[in-house]
Amino acid sequence: MPKTSARLLALLSLLQARRDWPGALLAERLDISPRTVRRDIDRLRELGYPIVAFKGPEGGYRLEAGTELPPLLFDDEQAVALTLALQVVTTSGAGVGEAAARALTTIRQVMPARLRHRVDALKITAVERTTTGQGAQVGSNTLMTLSSAVHTGEELRFDYAAPTGDRAGPPPRRVEPHHLVTYAGRWYLVAWDLDRDDWRTFRADRITPRVPTGPRFSPREVPGGDVAAFVAGRFRGSGTPGDWPCLGEVILHTTATSVAPHALDGIVEELGPDRCRLVLGAWSWTGLAATIGRFDADIEVVGPAELTAAFAHLARRYADAASPGRPAFTVTPTTRPPTPPTPPTPPGADRPPRPKGSARSRPLPGRAPAPSTFGE
Repeated sequence: MPKTSARLLALLSLLQARRDWPGALLAERLDISPRTVRRDIDRLRELGYPIVAFKGPEGGYRLEAGTELPPLLFDDEQAVALTLALQVVTTSGAGVGEAAARALTTIRQVMPARLRHRVDALKITAVERTTTGQGAQVGSNTLMTLSSAVHTGEELRFDYAAPTGDRAGPPPRRVEPHHLVTYAGRWYLVAWDLDRDDWRTFRADRITPRVPTGPRFSPREVPGGDVAAFVAGRFRGSGTPGDWPCLGEVILHTTATSVAPHALDGIVEELGPDRCRLVLGAWSWTGLAATIGRFDADIEVVGPAELTAAFAHLARRYADAASPGRPAFTVTPTTRPPTPPTPPTPPGADRPPRPKGSARSRPLPGRAPAPSTFGE
């Protein structure tokens, strides 16, 4: 039979692994008698672990959540995972960096020497995204308030700061909070706006909650049923979760291996040694054309016509930029840039045919509007 201390640690590890443990099964797993199980359970209770007994055909034990945090038991892999998480939490946008550093120090002090050496070798420098900015940090109290409102299903009122940081002005927002999500180093609240009767996503670092919370509400389903796809769609400026509002297909005269690493979420298909097909999306046709142009390769537009027209628009804009003496033109959703007249073809000259899907063969499309409801 193992020593008492080792047996207690093994028993605690089992109790943490699942909710309910029949007494007979614990005795079998530990190779001890049911009477010894009862004694070991009493010893763990004396150490502060809230273990309750339940009745039934297979009466057993359950490790409940207590009011205080007793000593915890981690295996080697769990300890390394916890150390890794505490080192990268500073990039999550939650303002808990100092608390995470204290927790990491506490955990390291109680680790056995063999494991402490492994953890000390796991040194990570967490680098925050420069686009996030200092204002994106969210206090832990704010996150707890938002999460609690989501969990209990209670209406929430809060002041929402302007992008400039000014928190005075607009009246408080009234929402039904449904999800608290993190995306690209920022925290967002996905909620049903009661005053605008529509879904909205709010940046948590601009929220100042008001108390008390409002009445309970019946949960709604986000469009599409998948909150991750819904949030990604809002970032892309699409009303349909997960889809770009502008999706085009082209053939690039370069290798697929040179395109794939920079295609983001696009689809790249090899067509030959120096040709590949690219299906890519963006929030506007002009933006999509500019993104494809970054590959520095000849382009054949497969479709749609809006992408062809966007290439024509960029071609004229770049031509004006390359000729400082020429007047620039501006484009609005209701006007088109002036098209320079086509010079006459000299008699007998053989003009080469324009390829199908040429970027100058169709009119300028209307530009898809940028999203106005994401992060407001």
